[in-house]
Amino acid sequence: MGVFHGLTWFSFMLTEEIPQNTISLSPLEEVHRRSGAIMAERDGWSVPASWGDTLFEYASVRERGAGLIDLSSRGRLLVAGSEAVQFLNGLITNDMKTLGENHWMPAAFPNVQGRLLASVRVLHHLLNESAGANAFLIDTEPTTHFQVLKTIQRFTLAGDFQVTDLTEQTALLSLQGSQATDIIRNLFGESAADLEHHGIARTNWMQTSLTVVRASHTAENGFDLIIEANSAAALWEALTAAGARPVGFDALEILRVEAGEPRFGVDMDETNVVSETGLDDAVSFTKGCYIGQEIIARIKYRGHVAKKLSGLLLDRGAHIDHDAKINSADGKEIGRVTSATFSPHLGSTIALGYIKYDYLAAGTVVKVSAGDEEFPAKVVELPFVRGSV
Repeated sequence: MGVFHGLTWFSFMLTEEIPQNTISLSPLEEVHRRSGAIMAERDGWSVPASWGDTLFEYASVRERGAGLIDLSSRGRLLVAGSEAVQFLNGLITNDMKTLGENHWMPAAFPNVQGRLLASVRVLHHLLNESAGANAFLIDTEPTTHFQVLKTIQRFTLAGDFQVTDLTEQTALLSLQGSQATDIIRNLFGESAADLEHHGIARTNWMQTSLTVVRASHTAENGFDLIIEANSAAALWEALTAAGARPVGFDALEILRVEAGEPRFGVDMDETNVVSETGLDDAVSFTKGCYIGQEIIARIKYRGHVAKKLSGLLLDRGAHIDHDAKINSADGKEIGRVTSATFSPHLGSTIALGYIKYDYLAAGTVVKVSAGDEEFPAKVVELPFVRGSV
């Protein structure tokens, strides 16, 4: 189904401008404004909500080639030192010892109760020659940037372990869509384009070091590009000249819900045990001890969690909000909605939400309450859309 038919509402619209002096600015702020972006506040940053046509931006990723997204608001923390692996392995859920050079892995920072402090990516890659082989980049959501920084900084006096916040010194651009590989190949060569998923490469572009990361945020083929802040504008312009179309956060919100990607502060937070959030690839059950490991392992070997983040498929006319109640067919409350949007690709309303274990089977019929209305829904496996990844 074409994306221009039936889209009548969004769950996350960024339309209210915020005074610039109260929020952080991307290195691309002026580029976005000059190109006609509608800027808005999200997680303490000024970001492009859209360039005036959310459907067109959505389609440039899902159907038309390649969309370009400014993700510079994400936190980027460089951790280095001979004891970096040891310290990080005691703090995150995944196994640092299995992370080879020029690869990345998902991970979570739990607290002692096994509850989620942050969902991150850990990149094992030399951002520059001086970083050394025992250097890792932690990429985290804007809302958890300072939580992660605070969590790891306390170990800097305990051994050979240094932390540098590179967020303001760098920019992060993401190219997503079926044509992303061709654009990367044309601009940066075969070695960057041929990266496997979770692979990383470093190349020189315009006399600047550029890190290329094979990663998707949309269930489509994708690459993340990390570059020095003062070169971000030139990179953005080169990518758009090569055929990438700018995509704002309104369109990205639809894409990420379709991809079943939870967002901290919306679909998960410190009240959720890591095992509930669907971040299964971020957890190793063989690495040994880390903060919160006992609780997470106990849930694993018990057999299941009490509830889990799941997908819901509704009729196209269903209008539901964050925190809407999910009820069983016989009227029992079994969960809550965390995100909802209209999926242009599916022609239906879709939602993420926590559902009790007994109702998690795909195809289970449930009801979602929204005010005085109740909409029938079906539990589905995530992601809703399986693209070109």
